[in-house]
Amino acid sequence: MNRRAIYVAALVFILATILALPLGRYPVTVWEIGGALWANFLGEPTAREREISFLFLSVRLPRIFAAILVGASLSLSGAVYQSVFRNPLVSPGILGVLAGASAGGAVGIVVFSSWPLTQILACAGGVFGVTLSLALSRLYPRSPLLALLVGGLVCGSFFTAVASLFKYVADVDNQLPELVYWLMGTLSRTTGTQLAYVAPLLTIGVLALAASGRTVNALSLGEEEALSLGVNAKLARLKLIGLATMVCSLSVVLAGIVNWVGLVIPHVARLVLGPNNLTVLPASALFGATFVLLTDAVVRSTWTAEFPLGVFTAIICLPLFAFSLWRDWARS
Repeated sequence: MNRRAIYVAALVFILATILALPLGRYPVTVWEIGGALWANFLGEPTAREREISFLFLSVRLPRIFAAILVGASLSLSGAVYQSVFRNPLVSPGILGVLAGASAGGAVGIVVFSSWPLTQILACAGGVFGVTLSLALSRLYPRSPLLALLVGGLVCGSFFTAVASLFKYVADVDNQLPELVYWLMGTLSRTTGTQLAYVAPLLTIGVLALAASGRTVNALSLGEEEALSLGVNAKLARLKLIGLATMVCSLSVVLAGIVNWVGLVIPHVARLVLGPNNLTVLPASALFGATFVLLTDAVVRSTWTAEFPLGVFTAIICLPLFAFSLWRDWARS
């Protein structure tokens, strides 16, 4: 059943990718895209075929790849966090990764007015956010899970306040619209050059996390049980947390702040496949990639003005999260 569900999820992901290819503000069919690419390969394209090739290769294809990587990264890092910390409410948003990244991005936009530096600071802010959350959780060792949630909430509130402060001092005409739109999540600024720098690291991180199901299963049993299975719990936990944080922070570089995906999609994967991380982790990556890909396809093709991606992921994920909680309660 689990293996069949993985195959179905992979098939749905492939179909969603094919469906997303022609969708956008300037719709073209898959056949037109194929014909234009073939004509460019032969060296005799018409003006229309050159336009379609440019649209597909320079705009739409990088955005589709970015949506796949962002969705897989957020959902997979959320699944790893929840299993490693043995807490179903832990996610990149709760641990302060997204809030820290938003504060770092705000500094880059308002203080330096440099998009490359904004992305670097956003990635550094995400790493700093989860580090600070873990440090605060050490202050109350009697209840580490509760302390982790409280530490994440404290860090999230602090970095949200920092981002709000920079919103207040930002230039109203230039910096503020860019900052607000980026904080709501968007893939509209994704370029092939940007993807060339970020995609290799994200791909390696996603594949490494998806293949770590056996280690995550051992850690989810507890430190003593993991040691009995030959897993160095402290070292493995540190590696997984660091890798998940890096992947999540790099996704912010591509898309800004996309909330709820890292919390809800792993719950959906466990609802379908059960608790075994050998299947939950790759399924979370496939589910997250499909979800963000389809949501972004709707966002960029339904209205003339493009709406922020993060707003729609939150609107869709909240009912899914409520349903998964209800199913868990009904089963128990």
